[in-house]
Amino acid sequence: MLRLLPFVFVLICFSCHVKSKNSIRNIKHVEVINIYEDSLLSVRAIELLNDKSLAFAGNRGVFGLYQPTTKVWQTGIQKLDSLELHFRSVAHTSTDFFMLTIDTPAVIFKTGNNGELDVVYLEEGEGVFYDAMTFWNDLEGIAIGDSVDDCLSIIITRDGGATWNKIPCSDLPPGLENEGAFAASNTNIAVKGDKTWVATTNGRIYYSGDKGETWEVFDTPMVKAKPTEGIYSIAFYDTSHGFGIGGDYTNPEANSANKMKTSDGGRTWELVGENEDPGYRSCVQYVPGRAGTELVAVGFKGIDYSNDYGASWQHLSDESFYTIRFLNDSVAYAAGAGRISKLTLKK
Repeated sequence: MLRLLPFVFVLICFSCHVKSKNSIRNIKHVEVINIYEDSLLSVRAIELLNDKSLAFAGNRGVFGLYQPTTKVWQTGIQKLDSLELHFRSVAHTSTDFFMLTIDTPAVIFKTGNNGELDVVYLEEGEGVFYDAMTFWNDLEGIAIGDSVDDCLSIIITRDGGATWNKIPCSDLPPGLENEGAFAASNTNIAVKGDKTWVATTNGRIYYSGDKGETWEVFDTPMVKAKPTEGIYSIAFYDTSHGFGIGGDYTNPEANSANKMKTSDGGRTWELVGENEDPGYRSCVQYVPGRAGTELVAVGFKGIDYSNDYGASWQHLSDESFYTIRFLNDSVAYAAGAGRISKLTLKK
């Protein structure tokens, strides 16, 4: 029996594959339709469910579910004692939904047997700040956060999210001073099969080929001289080809060393689109079913599209968003300050 939220978090699929298309598309426009608006809301974490419904969690403890067939929203506010909770990470298995707070205490909530959300992990302390979360499969999941005690914070579950354990620093590559991740779009982690990539503020990629059992780290050419610079988002189309985007949110027009790609599973990276827009963006995603050729990046300065593996980009819109997830090769949901929207790519 599924242990779901009161307003029906139903069966979830990990991916909906679209038949690969080899023809080159040239997307020139994007239609933006707001489907949820709240001037006090800020959303950086969204998840698509198997019935094409959309789940989210944001600031002020707000979370919810959108049913596109009925166009109905059902929302709630998660509370814990007197804390005002802020969520920037969500994840799911086929039976449960998870939300992770930022700052200390870091708290993971999981759907329980009685229809309520249970606390399954709580961590307090100086420097505790978690940034992203995802699952490899129904039993195994991972969340990552800023450095504590001179190493990146990585917690892992092997029992479907019922319990979480923090990897000791002795089992991780040495961290750099103040190394962490940006809680910008819940895309600091990418997983494909057993492989995992984690992007940091210091422009480094932590890599595990065995679902977090062992780790190594690779440098990248991403801009990283300032605390506000680094990799904000990564995506992998398959186990070889990936893309990273970032920059400096305090200088969003800067477009040097903020876009990069890999073709060897993240061991080496090369800069692309140098000194060309877009500048800073908080989230990048591959367009599904397009053989890795097409990407869309979003940020508070707009929406951009590439059809040549990220070598060149077309600015589609000035509409501001923090994060995006694709439903198919033409439709996506995006979230940001004050709204969640449906995006349709058009030629």
